[in-house]
Amino acid sequence: MLLILLEALLAGVLLVAIVWWTMFSGRKGGEPPDDQQDKPKPPQER
Repeated sequence: MLLILLEALLAGVLLVAIVWWTMFSGRKGGEPPDDQQDKPKPPQER
């Protein structure tokens, strides 16, 4: 029983470490600003 709990704890720690690493290991300055944000979008054509 103790081995199962230890394995579950290890899997949880590994999951948190992977999520943390993927969230915070991006670019140093973050995402570049979006140039399209200030421009108005054209109306939808049918």
